[in-house]
Amino acid sequence: MEELSFDYIVIGAGSAGCVLANRLSVDPSKSVCLIEGGGSDASLRVSVPAGILSLYGNPRYDYAYVGVPQPELNGRCLPVNRGKALGGSSAINSMIYIRGAREDYDEWASLGCAGWSYDDILPVFKGLEHNLLKQDPAYHGFSGELLVDEPRDPNEVSKVFVEAGRHVGLPENKDFNGKSQFGVGIYNVTQDRGRRFSAHTAFVKPVADRKNLTTLADTEVLSLVLDGRKVTGVRVLQNSQERTIGCRGEVVLSAGAIGSPKLLLISGIGPSNELAAAGITPLVDLPGVGKNLRDHVDGMITVRSKSSRTLGLSIQNLPAMLAAPFQYFGARRGMLTTNYVEAGGFAKTKFAGDGPADIQFHFVPGYRSHRGRLVEYGHGYAIHTCVLRPKSIGEIRLSTGKGRASKVLEIDHHFFTDEQDALTLVEGIKISRSIFADKAFDALRGPEILPGPDVRSDDEILAYLRAEALTVYHPIGTCKMGTDTMAVADPQTLLVRGMDNLRVADASVMPTLIGGNTNAPSMMIGQMAASMMLTKPATNKAA
Repeated sequence: MEELSFDYIVIGAGSAGCVLANRLSVDPSKSVCLIEGGGSDASLRVSVPAGILSLYGNPRYDYAYVGVPQPELNGRCLPVNRGKALGGSSAINSMIYIRGAREDYDEWASLGCAGWSYDDILPVFKGLEHNLLKQDPAYHGFSGELLVDEPRDPNEVSKVFVEAGRHVGLPENKDFNGKSQFGVGIYNVTQDRGRRFSAHTAFVKPVADRKNLTTLADTEVLSLVLDGRKVTGVRVLQNSQERTIGCRGEVVLSAGAIGSPKLLLISGIGPSNELAAAGITPLVDLPGVGKNLRDHVDGMITVRSKSSRTLGLSIQNLPAMLAAPFQYFGARRGMLTTNYVEAGGFAKTKFAGDGPADIQFHFVPGYRSHRGRLVEYGHGYAIHTCVLRPKSIGEIRLSTGKGRASKVLEIDHHFFTDEQDALTLVEGIKISRSIFADKAFDALRGPEILPGPDVRSDDEILAYLRAEALTVYHPIGTCKMGTDTMAVADPQTLLVRGMDNLRVADASVMPTLIGGNTNAPSMMIGQMAASMMLTKPATNKAA
């Protein structure tokens, strides 16, 4: 088999990796290899927004990790959905465009990450964005690659949610990425005329003909090949055959908050004692690898309704369902344009004080199954409420033991181990209920199925959350940047500590979890990493 070698190897064609591949391959004298464990994104399931229901849990598009039992959540094992295709999780997500609050990035700077404050990263967000909504140019860009638009044909019930939110004191917010996140509204989305616009669509497809850019899909990276402080290549599995791809310059891990630390650990970079216990020879003792896992823990309220104004599978909705393909492929309208979480917003519980919003809503104008099914017969509506800045901190680790057992990843969120997260989510559920109780929903009203009418007190709501809470699939922090002893990446270079030509650029470098969806911030991190690499290439001391 032909031996391959590149100047740059980017592992992971997700939100950050696609930006990196684009930027690094601008120089035709530098060869770039973008490696993705998943396959093609050329499917209507991916491109048609409503196809999202067929992506979660689908082994072709989703790694479908499962966490370890959570003691504070009744010992349940929670799903951890991560994208497995060109585009990474941006190929299966809900396409919501949210950056986070000013306070999030200013906190990063205060934690030793100079150059990552809100004022530092706002121009980066603007440079990536192609805003189609003519929003405030103080906050938005109009010449970048990433299309940002409003939903093509939002369900009218999503607008009912916004009206109800106004009635309970939450202002309508038409730009959650502007001056303030606070309030409710219809989310902006990363779509192109009603089609998903993933990181791969935005940043790689337009430059796929560059002769110096090679994209390898369906290629699993098994480990890094190390020579002291230097990465000389990566060992991959492709077409059922193992091979080594050489690196003449730098390797960047952009495999996400699960994949990037996993590769470091498997390659012998991480906490020495844990690596040894997992049967792996420690090569670089880096205690923070896999630590600092944070995610948005989420509780749901779901209501049955007889109204066919809501999305649903029913006899009365059959005409609309039959018309949907013609509406979509003829005019990009109708129910197939929905990303399901069309509306939402940000609010403050009594614990927020003078700080930013501490909970986020994702409203669904359709019935969310009380049994965990992706599709349930009938109609209704639902709201997800999550804790924006959780204090519970988890970890990922390799299972102990020799041989193949050491390659098993254990994802342990430690949800609700900090009581404040539980108390905040209880208050969030109460605020969500107040929205649903508003008169705007009278014409749609039906029985609350979950938590149910008998769940009223704080203790009862907390018991419900322990039995049912999940995540919003925003894991971060497992290779955090910073200056403390648990930092994995240098904030000025994103180089892995102890390594000369290995960087991490994805959500895993976030030191704390931002208040919102993580797709756009991950792209920003990819752009920051590219700028660092192009202006200050790594000095390879081991060369």
